[in-house]
Amino acid sequence: MSNTIGVIVFPGSNCDHDAYHAMKHIMNAETRFLWHKETDLGDIDLLIIPGGFSYGDYLRSGAIARFSPIMQSVVDYAAAGKPVLGICNGFQILLESGLLPGAMLHNEQLRFICKDVHIRTESNGSLFTSGMKKGQVFRIPVSHGEGNYFIDDNGLNELENNEQIAFRYCNTEGEITPESNINGSVSNIAGITNKGGNVLGMMPHPERAMEPVLGNTDGKLFFESVFNRLQPA
Repeated sequence: MSNTIGVIVFPGSNCDHDAYHAMKHIMNAETRFLWHKETDLGDIDLLIIPGGFSYGDYLRSGAIARFSPIMQSVVDYAAAGKPVLGICNGFQILLESGLLPGAMLHNEQLRFICKDVHIRTESNGSLFTSGMKKGQVFRIPVSHGEGNYFIDDNGLNELENNEQIAFRYCNTEGEITPESNINGSVSNIAGITNKGGNVLGMMPHPERAMEPVLGNTDGKLFFESVFNRLQPA
């Protein structure tokens, strides 16, 4: 059986079609859009909260989208152990919803960043990273103004102890350096999971690195790892 992917659409989403194209036309998965007012997720095997500027990023990124009708269904879906992937603004929405710990601040240099970066796999104990090797490096685009991940020292220790840090920003050799920390995130964090490993939030955009015509296919390697663990409903 093939997997069914759901891509949530909020007012202001602008990466929903990128995610849809990547899932349907590159990964060859049954894919459908889910409008933010829907509450029935149906038989979705993977739920994607895409990037963009939901509700114009008013108040702060993800703060209004968190109250959309669909989000209670997302919380219930995650509580049932089903996989949720939040990319960029999707990561911010997961933080605002309490599905992931921490908060997102403006980039340290107060500038919007749009370029390819390198991230290193820190843990392969989650559904999303189990097909990867610890230390595996991906080149993935970023596109954000509020990607400076923050959590207090106790929270960071908990993330470390539970192996919830999925990805860190690194250099081309996979070294974690101050220079590779593009936005000032605590401990170079680029992505984290919940304790159950079925919810992943990440600032880089793997769906934008899926085809040779784009000059980068590392995103496809990421999704192949994920798809190998999905169990069709």
